[in-house]
Amino acid sequence: MMENLHRVVITGLGAITPIGNTVKDYLLGLESGLNGVGPITLFDASKHACRFAAEVSNFDTTGILEPKESKRWDRFSKFGVVAAKQAIADSGLTINETNASRIGVIIGSGVGGLLTMETQAQVLNIKGPGRVSPFTVPMMIPNMATGLTAIALGAKGPSSAVSTACAAGSNAIGDSFRLLQLGKADAMICGGAEASITPLGVAGFSSAKALSFRNEDHCSASRPFDADRDGFVIGEGSGVLVLETLEHAQKRGAEIYAEVIGYGATCDAHHITAPSPEGIGGAKAIKEALLDGKLNPEDVDYVNAHGTSTPANDRNETSAIKSALGDRSKQIPISSTKSMTGHLLGGSGGIEAVACVLSIKHALIPPTINYSKPDPDCDLDYVPNNARNSKSNVVLSNSFGFGGHNVCLAFRKMT
Repeated sequence: MMENLHRVVITGLGAITPIGNTVKDYLLGLESGLNGVGPITLFDASKHACRFAAEVSNFDTTGILEPKESKRWDRFSKFGVVAAKQAIADSGLTINETNASRIGVIIGSGVGGLLTMETQAQVLNIKGPGRVSPFTVPMMIPNMATGLTAIALGAKGPSSAVSTACAAGSNAIGDSFRLLQLGKADAMICGGAEASITPLGVAGFSSAKALSFRNEDHCSASRPFDADRDGFVIGEGSGVLVLETLEHAQKRGAEIYAEVIGYGATCDAHHITAPSPEGIGGAKAIKEALLDGKLNPEDVDYVNAHGTSTPANDRNETSAIKSALGDRSKQIPISSTKSMTGHLLGGSGGIEAVACVLSIKHALIPPTINYSKPDPDCDLDYVPNNARNSKSNVVLSNSFGFGGHNVCLAFRKMT
């Protein structure tokens, strides 16, 4: 059975991020080490302990979404649908009645429509239950980025939504990979979307002591693996990929970016927020991805780290990488693009998968910006502050989430 699995390739990319609202602009941001962090403008944050975030700027859906529909969608769904439309356009894939049932959608979200929940809860409390919008439930449920994408594109194949906190986007890509391997679909539109820069979202993460509180120095607040890191910077956006079986992509003459070759997924079963000691669960996910892709540690050329800029995560992820890759870990460039984009929660795996694919295609290793003080517990090569020109044949992407969810994806240059 394993010998009959289909090869899976990437043919389209879409990105809405704090450092660019197209894949081209996102790539330029990664190359230049662009910082997407700034004061919160989406609401009045003056009373909040954390008053900055990595917002998506200049997000305009004119000509992309119908105005009437757009008013009935939460911000996270808008991000997901627009990124998916970019990815489909990039892939050149046409969806019609002859192939719609063989094209599916899986877009993960850790939180879903948080802004809708907050807004309608206020309406309920102030104006009463009769004034709550009839669109409240479909706007806030986490599967709606998937559902609206399927509706917008006419995709009638396997459709689901993953909600594994900060691993959701990567799980969505991995689950799509599996469906294609097994021949359950010919193409999948997959990734992650999130829009949790809201009063409740920021207050909740602040109370959990998960965020950075560098209000007077917010530009350097997201500093993964740095000894002075004090928490993550919340971000928003979406990254979506089009995956296809190799046969399907070749048959239609599609341009292929790279191949998906491995997927590891584990659970720590340890704590609701803290990672397992020494990164045991993360290490197992990395090892599973290597095994799945028939890879050795020596094959890995770059790791896009989860790298949230929280003390425990970065330390434990370093341990996980060292445990999984052994001596090779000292020689591999490892960077966290969250230093530029902030942490998109369930959307992070999507934009980071796009970054991995761009790394392979453009021989680019994105930097970890704001890195100035080495941490003895984080002693690997984190590509500090400046991007590198370096060819990569195999790239790994790590995503770890609250609840102990761990994912590693393996990508390879097409040969």
